[in-house]
Amino acid sequence: MYKKFLWCGAILVGVLLLGTIGYWFIGARQYSFVDTFYMTIITVTTIGFTEVVDMSGSPGGRLFTIFIALSGIGVLAYMATNITALVVEGELTNSFRRRRMERMAGGFKDHYIICGLGSAGVHILNELHATGRPHVIVEASRSNIEKHLCNLQDEVFIEGDATDNNTLVKAGIEKARGLFAVAGDDNQNLVITLTARHLNPSLRIVAQCDEAKNGEKMRRAGADAAVSPGYIGGLRMASEMIRPTAVTFLDIMLRDREKNLRVEEVPVPDEYAGKALSELNLKRFPDLLLLAVETEGNWVYNPPRSYIARRGDILVFMTTPEERHELEKVFLAS
Repeated sequence: MYKKFLWCGAILVGVLLLGTIGYWFIGARQYSFVDTFYMTIITVTTIGFTEVVDMSGSPGGRLFTIFIALSGIGVLAYMATNITALVVEGELTNSFRRRRMERMAGGFKDHYIICGLGSAGVHILNELHATGRPHVIVEASRSNIEKHLCNLQDEVFIEGDATDNNTLVKAGIEKARGLFAVAGDDNQNLVITLTARHLNPSLRIVAQCDEAKNGEKMRRAGADAAVSPGYIGGLRMASEMIRPTAVTFLDIMLRDREKNLRVEEVPVPDEYAGKALSELNLKRFPDLLLLAVETEGNWVYNPPRSYIARRGDILVFMTTPEERHELEKVFLAS
């Protein structure tokens, strides 16, 4: 849209210059450039004042005037049409909104980027929102953004192609913690993964992989994990059949907005290495239930209070987003 205005402005300036110089020659160079410019302006704008440059004895001059009038009026009409479209269709509003979103995204740190607002992207968005994790949405389709706009009032989103470096930079990828490549097409997700890994080597990337055979390609391209919706869906259906109560428990846990419980993880700080779990004083978090400890690739389920934490251990527990946030603050401050 802005390119159209630039072209229109350039053509209008050209018409004005042509008219000014043309009338100067037609008037046998007897008139000043101010007079000939004034003559051009009243011709283009159809004001209709008395001719500054006498055209009564110059058929060529009158033809030139007709040409200048039609050219100028045409350009002005085209500009007026585009301005109307800009205001009526909300282009101006969208432009301001895009710039505001880009400024907000640029201020984020340790956030997550969702590349694609399809069915998977919407569920990821809902989960990040429910657990209070900062995030930015990247979506190329304006219609898709408009479709979900009623649910995106408080969300930060970038309209653009996630395979483009500039788009991901606008989304703050250099300071992001993780990225979801869920564009809905394996080829796109592969390119997004490659681009994201190049821009931020330390980023954690989870890519959607519709074809299970492409999972290894995603990982080689830089994805930390490749998830197949078909595979996950099949496991869920099997679980619904053979362990319905356990599945119901998990569903209720995820849907309960009052307690909003989640299974979370937090790495053990180096300061706590060599100490027993009892010394972590996890009892100060009443809604926290420690489920397991991942240690050097092995798992200790339902660890006793006497378990000695090691450097690099990861605690897996069930708690609320608020308590997870408090636990992270305590551990990071240690």
